[in-house]
Amino acid sequence: MNTDIAIFIGEHLHDDVQQLALQRNRFPQLSDTDFRFLLQQIEGRQRTKEKLPSFALNLDWWYPVRLSCEQCSSEATARYKAEIIKPFIGQAYATLIDLTAGYGVDTFFMSEHTQRAHYVERNAELCAIAQHNFALSRPHIQVHNTTAEEFLSSLPISNSPYPISNTLIYLDPARRSQSGGKVFRIEDCEPNVIELLPTLRQHASHIMIKFSPMLDITAALRVLGKDWDTHIVAVNNEVKEVLFLTGTGVMHAVNIRGMRTDRFLFSPEDEKQAQLTIATDIQQYIYEPNAAIIKAGAFRWIGERYELQKLDTNTHLYTSDTFMSDFPGRIWEVVEAEVKDPKKQLDSRAKYSIISRNYPLSPEEIRKKYKLKNGDDRYLLAARHQGKPRLILAHRLTAETR
Repeated sequence: MNTDIAIFIGEHLHDDVQQLALQRNRFPQLSDTDFRFLLQQIEGRQRTKEKLPSFALNLDWWYPVRLSCEQCSSEATARYKAEIIKPFIGQAYATLIDLTAGYGVDTFFMSEHTQRAHYVERNAELCAIAQHNFALSRPHIQVHNTTAEEFLSSLPISNSPYPISNTLIYLDPARRSQSGGKVFRIEDCEPNVIELLPTLRQHASHIMIKFSPMLDITAALRVLGKDWDTHIVAVNNEVKEVLFLTGTGVMHAVNIRGMRTDRFLFSPEDEKQAQLTIATDIQQYIYEPNAAIIKAGAFRWIGERYELQKLDTNTHLYTSDTFMSDFPGRIWEVVEAEVKDPKKQLDSRAKYSIISRNYPLSPEEIRKKYKLKNGDDRYLLAARHQGKPRLILAHRLTAETR
């Protein structure tokens, strides 16, 4: 390239990329290809500075096209994957094989605990970017510009240089059909994990598969089998991905909040055997499990674990007269257990944050119906309690997003 990439990025890091693109004549020393690439670097850094903070600090780090940046894992979820594989792969001669590596974020962070790592990607441009980035601080990662199937076929089944007991294979299969539409079943993803599983087990004792947060976990485990640990990973109370890792069937509901990670572990048997108690009255506190727990389906077990009563069978809010400070989710203190006449009981000058759970109206419809201002001064919880729609006035006790 005709100019130093890091210097150019540093000089224009905070520029408007669209405006910069219109100023092509300011940089006659650059070819059109180089100029487009540099714009791509600035845009990628700006768009992912919160998603991938460690990379943003390194001006020598390269970024792919926008779609690849949008589809890649965040640093928070990639670090979580590195953490959960460390106990069994962070040892001498350990090998990581990422068969659908994409931008390489997961490969980069997970490879910290391995002696060898293989980045496998069929897109040549992504491979070139990965080769450059890995050379900066992960030279032990080998880049392979090929498909998952072709790479696996090249590995010897016997006398393999990678001991099966120390090898982890990771896949993040594409979740789009040939027509470009989204798919949510394991069998419809590419590569087809179900067809590949026998081959994967020939080369690794540990397998981890990433899927969309929209995945039906129960249906997936029916296809995969029961001997998988499931990790539902949320960041700031938004589920980002579902991971299946060879294990013993434990469910991990995880919510990452900055430097803190809330973990809630249970088994399907725990949920099946847990007793569900429906509250006869709204008590002093209302609890809502975080999004990972809701996605995991621990509706009975969370109540039993914290001795809470559920408002209704299909209302995932719980109540108690006891304050549980370690509860993994949001907590409110009840001001009015039932707002029967909102126009008289609610202050028209106050601002309300409205949450609707198993209630006939959406927050927007409730706000419009009662002419309520939007804000966080007070909370109005709209929920079904023992089959009856109810409005509950409350205020938040936990400040952080759970």
